[in-house]
Parts: sequence; structure tokens; C-alpha cells
Amino acid sequence: MTLQISDLRQRPEFFDTVADRVWRAWWKPAGKPLEQVSSGLAEMMKGDPIPFAIVAHAGSEFLGSTLGIASDLADRPQYGPWVAAVWVEPQHRLQQVGRALVGHAAQVLFARGFARIYLCSSPRRRNFYVRQGWTPIEENVGTHSQTVYVMDAATGSP
Repeated sequence: MTLQISDLRQRPEFFDTVADRVWRAWWKPAGKPLEQVSSGLAEMMKGDPIPFAIVAHAGSEFLGSTLGIASDLADRPQYGPWVAAVWVEPQHRLQQVGRALVGHAAQVLFARGFARIYLCSSPRRRNFYVRQGWTPIEENVGTHSQTVYVMDAATGSP
């Protein structure tokens, strides 16, 4: 497998798949319609410097995606921007796809002038992010007991 990372604007054929995965993982359980996710993702296609969407693929095969957004956690509006909605297809997990997506999104945010970036996850994903250089700054945040992480451009990158 030859992993490639692309901006979704450069690979629009993955648009529906990205919308579907984001919806199934985070929005469908909250009762939100797929159309709402698709509409928001369409707005991301216009983002500069944020929001943006990135896809991991092997040629025409979708492997995963992530987003760069202004805010990901309503309980922490003071933080931003965020690497968010990291998704890797189940058959491609544990193959460095997630690491590549998160690292690329962080580098894009740093390159666009952001000195500090954030990410949140369920507590069970803590080691995955810490091993990439993310520093936990808060635990048990919000209704899903998220861990909030930070990374500074000056101190390193994933």
C-alpha cells in the first residue's frame, strides 16, 4: 500500500465518503442528518486557512480522513484551531494511517501560521496521541469525558 495524503479539494471524489464517515462516527449518534454534515463539509472546501479536510488514500482507495477546524469542543471555546474527526477505515487501522493524517493536519495548521493547536479524544486514545507528541492539558471534558491535548509549533510536531 502506498499511502498518499491529499487535501480533499484536490481529491473531491472522496467527498461523499468523508461526509459519510464523519456522520456515522460523530453526528448520526447525536441524531443529526447526513445532509447537515455534507453541507458543513462543502463549506470546508472553501476554507482558508481553516477549515479544511484531508484524506489518506492509496490511489483511488479511501483509507481515512481528518479535519482542521476552528473549534471542536463547545466546552472549550477558548481553544483553537483543532485537528478533528480523525477517521481510519477499520481494515487500515494500525498501519500508520492515523498517525500520517494527524501529523499532516498539524503541519498544515503550523504552516498556515498557527503557533498552538488542539485535539481532543476519548481517554482510550490517549497513548496514540501522546506518542505523537501531543500533551494532555485537560481530562474528562464535556459530556463524552474527552481528553484535550495541545501541541506548539515551537516545541515540536507529530
